[in-house]
Amino acid sequence: MSDSETNQPKQSWWRRLSGGLKRTSTSLGTAVADLVVKRKLDRAMLDDIEDVLLRADLGTEVAVRIAEAIGEGRYDKAISSDEVKAVVATEVEKVLAPVARPLAISATKKPFVILMIGVNGSGKTTTIGKLAAKFSAEGRKVVLAAGDTFRAAAIEQLKIWGERTACEVVARTQGADAAGVVFEAMDAAKAAGADVLLIDTAGRLQNKAELMDELHKVVRVIKKADAEAPHAVLLVLDATVGQNALSQVEAFSKTAGVTGLVMTKLDGTARGGILVALAEKHKLPVHFIGVGEGIDDLAPFAARDFARAIAGIEVANET
Repeated sequence: MSDSETNQPKQSWWRRLSGGLKRTSTSLGTAVADLVVKRKLDRAMLDDIEDVLLRADLGTEVAVRIAEAIGEGRYDKAISSDEVKAVVATEVEKVLAPVARPLAISATKKPFVILMIGVNGSGKTTTIGKLAAKFSAEGRKVVLAAGDTFRAAAIEQLKIWGERTACEVVARTQGADAAGVVFEAMDAAKAAGADVLLIDTAGRLQNKAELMDELHKVVRVIKKADAEAPHAVLLVLDATVGQNALSQVEAFSKTAGVTGLVMTKLDGTARGGILVALAEKHKLPVHFIGVGEGIDDLAPFAARDFARAIAGIEVANET
């Protein structure tokens, strides 16, 4: 791979991220610009700015904190929209920095079992494929388990990712017992000396009790095979769902003990502010974010990049 090819994804990553958050940053920027050109900063303006931040899904606590930071030392003075953006970026980064943590794969736990959960349409199976590609590129042996037995399409999709990434896929037919597939996959991963086992699960809505019960059963089966597993439980969240992501985190945490988040679909209609509200409320690590369908469209979460993109700050010559 040439230097230009190596650099290209890095150069385009910032553009894709800022493009994906354009809906949030533009609505924030436009509303703030309209506010600040009209009058000097006072309590009423700060209340209006707070409302703008709330509409961007940043959450009450963060919105209040940002408004207070904007007001500090600036009462009865003119303030530019760039100054407001800078404060927004700084305060958002403070919230996100503690949760921006890489997913650590322990070499002493073989296989390192990663349970992937989330509602239908969140991009879960695609994310598994991208993670399989990433781990394989790092020289790890990966096995995939097609635990979403509700949808034939999910099984086929995982098999395709298995072919693309040269990873073994453990699968049965649609309607098979998911826990049985997972048990078989645990055995297969151990027998193959795999470093990582990625387990897909059915995209269940958090309010469907019987489906959440099945997920609980899958977790029990994993623990029978390895008392310490699953070593990571990653909840995949669709960035377009906004406030609904908060209830998803709560419900899945109760059922499967979520250890980290992956946010997908930050490409176009994203309501990216919700990630800030999630970080403030749940403090769960955010390992990866996705900005498209491509194999290289999943990247480790960087708090500073995300904060600046959400504030609409242009970054020259920087990834």
